[in-house]
Amino acid sequence: MAATDSTGVGDALAAIRAGCVIPAHPLALTSDRKLDERHQRALTRYYVAAGAGGIAVGVHTTQFEIREPRHGLLRPVLELAAETARASALRPSQHPGSVAPFALVAGVCGTTAQAVAEAALASSLGYHAGLVSLAALGGAATDAMVAHCTAVADAIPIIGFYLQPAVGGVPLDYDFWQRFFEIPNVVAVKIAPFDRYRTIDVVRALADSGRTDVALYTGNDDNIVGDLVTPFPFGNASAAPRRVVGGLLGQWAVWTRRAVDLLNRARAASEGDYVPADLLATGAALTDANAALFDVRHAFAGCIAGIHEVLRRQGLMRGIWCLDPAEGLSPGQAAEIDRVIRQYPYLTDDEFVAAHKDSWLA
Repeated sequence: MAATDSTGVGDALAAIRAGCVIPAHPLALTSDRKLDERHQRALTRYYVAAGAGGIAVGVHTTQFEIREPRHGLLRPVLELAAETARASALRPSQHPGSVAPFALVAGVCGTTAQAVAEAALASSLGYHAGLVSLAALGGAATDAMVAHCTAVADAIPIIGFYLQPAVGGVPLDYDFWQRFFEIPNVVAVKIAPFDRYRTIDVVRALADSGRTDVALYTGNDDNIVGDLVTPFPFGNASAAPRRVVGGLLGQWAVWTRRAVDLLNRARAASEGDYVPADLLATGAALTDANAALFDVRHAFAGCIAGIHEVLRRQGLMRGIWCLDPAEGLSPGQAAEIDRVIRQYPYLTDDEFVAAHKDSWLA
């Protein structure tokens, strides 16, 4: 029997469309690379308490290897996150007597048969949307990729995903996105090619589609603030500019309390006539910090371990272990993380975590 989300699927999808902070959930492991349920729950509780509007589980930051039979972690990790989030997300909404929705997004990977099975599993566990990776379809024709997405959308509402090639993504041109936005059960798209030209392809295709029920999310961890404050002047000349309304980001798996503050500042700036210089400066600082966490110097080799290192220092993870023993911090990466934390302490939420982590770990 399918699990039931107390806020309702409709409310969660409305929350996604309105825009929010959605951290890409990491995977907490023990030293022998087994699931560390205590710290995994603590991470989920942290994201809820920090004010995130949802979490994305089973995505790149959760490590795609959880799907491998030798690990057998896909279902346990999805179940644990959904159960913990539902128990933790009972927070008041703006309307008396109601509860604010908390969106559960599941990463959906593999060939069509695998992706549809993963989407069905996620739906049965109470997830509201699937983030569709097309990495397994590299080299496929547009028709095949659109058919793949359509099949997944029959099982769960979907979020499109433009993953950067450096970590396994495939190029997706304007024509693909134009066809993608013809799929009725699309709720949002995560734009993460780390490329301005390709970012514009997605936004322009959505604007040209005329749809207003699909939300734009930044996944460009190298240009978070720029995406959030930019009015994209595409589509009908009389239509309002398109805007990115939230972020589904690996960067927001750390310092999440500050991410919520940042999104609120960006929204306020978007409602005005100018973007404050200090917000743009924060954007530059965040990009510099992301370069350290994501290990840009070494072609993103340490991007997952870098996130783990911040969470380890905060006490939310016991170590930086990844399922692949070869994955870890690159030479000099820890020193770079030291530098950005020292240089931009206002990006961190260490005090917030220190005040609450004992209850999250209980």
